[in-house]
Amino acid sequence: MTDQPSARPNDSAQYDLVVRGQRILTSAGIVAREVGVRDGVIVAIEPFGNDLTGTDVIDLDDTQVMIPGLVDTHVHVNEPGRTEWEGFDSATRAAAAGGVTTLIDMPLNSIPPTVTAEALAIKRAAAGPKAYIDVGFWGGAVPGNKGDLRQLHDDGVFGFKCFLLHSGVDEFPHLTADEMEEDMAELASFDSLMIVHAEDSRAIDRAPHAEGDKYSRFLASRPRGAENVAIAEVIERARWTGARAHILHLSSSDALPMIASARRDGVKLTVETCPHYLTLLAEEIPNGATAFKCCPPIREASNRELLWEGLVDGTIDCIVSDHSPSTIDLKDVENGDFGVAWGGVASLQLGLSLIWTEAKKRGIPLEQVVDWMSRKPAQLAGMTRKGRIALGCDADFAIFAPEEGQIVDVTKLHHKNPISPYDGRALAGVVSQTWVRGRKVDYTAPHGRLLRRGEA
Repeated sequence: MTDQPSARPNDSAQYDLVVRGQRILTSAGIVAREVGVRDGVIVAIEPFGNDLTGTDVIDLDDTQVMIPGLVDTHVHVNEPGRTEWEGFDSATRAAAAGGVTTLIDMPLNSIPPTVTAEALAIKRAAAGPKAYIDVGFWGGAVPGNKGDLRQLHDDGVFGFKCFLLHSGVDEFPHLTADEMEEDMAELASFDSLMIVHAEDSRAIDRAPHAEGDKYSRFLASRPRGAENVAIAEVIERARWTGARAHILHLSSSDALPMIASARRDGVKLTVETCPHYLTLLAEEIPNGATAFKCCPPIREASNRELLWEGLVDGTIDCIVSDHSPSTIDLKDVENGDFGVAWGGVASLQLGLSLIWTEAKKRGIPLEQVVDWMSRKPAQLAGMTRKGRIALGCDADFAIFAPEEGQIVDVTKLHHKNPISPYDGRALAGVVSQTWVRGRKVDYTAPHGRLLRRGEA
């Protein structure tokens, strides 16, 4: 297989790049096709055997599938300000290694948080020279910045994140439900999106405190009821304002019926969940294993199966990582105290293989998995040229071997800090190459683009 682009196209070449094989994932499913790329855009999709010519040609073998690049709309990159947790260099390398070609960075855990136009400019300046894939940005909705929301929108953020309880960092304070409603009404006036960390602070204040090494105690400290109450608030405030709302990292399956009901009523609501809620089980988390701590928490086996059902029936729209890394020290590995440890799972490089491993067990085809992780997140963010192998789309794709296996070695991941609940886990599927706008990611020269709403 030839996969290194020539420095200059040959005059006789019709395309810059041609990929051909028996297993190309298009809107028609996994089919035999030849894909022609010019100037970073897919301009031809032809039946296999047409012998398209190009400066560079990739001939896939029968073990390889060309899939659209994944779109991860929930990534905490943390730069600037907390780059020791993660940064654009390490995060975008990890993303590319996992087949992710576009990510959208969360507005918190960086300093300053992305709550003003000035802070967005600082974030973009930090990301620009280091992005190996395409990167967009969410804005933040916090008390007192209602007047900044329109300017952030005009400057290209894809929507706005808020919390309904303490965010974990003091510089990104949470909104009350009434404040969220006020900001939703503002966002509705220019058709932006409010994405919500939906856990109710009052319910968590009244729950047992998470302290010590018992996972069961931590789980009790973040009850399903806290999610359910907060999601109900989001639904009603979206109903009253007409705003578009999105529920982040759903972990409580109890909320699925009211989400489905709200949609039937016409509420503009979308929902995501994450690999850790679909692959891990509370019953199997050892005491003191703080690598598993995240908020909302990983719940029980019965809950996990209902989340999978919610995906299959369409109540849950998409799967994204919620990659929320930190230093090993902040995970309090030495003491294993769930009350002290930072809450977040690092999985940016592993998401596709994690979900594919579980999906196979349930008879869910690869086409559906990729749809949940590429087209649907792109749709959420309003990206029309991402997440699909289709004419006119950016030539973002990965070469994936679904029958190949791997054992996770946390020391070999591109994540900045080598800690993950998946260390040593056997997974199905391996990404061997990732291409962004027709250029192969080679991990030596960043060529990612910074994206603005409406331009992707």
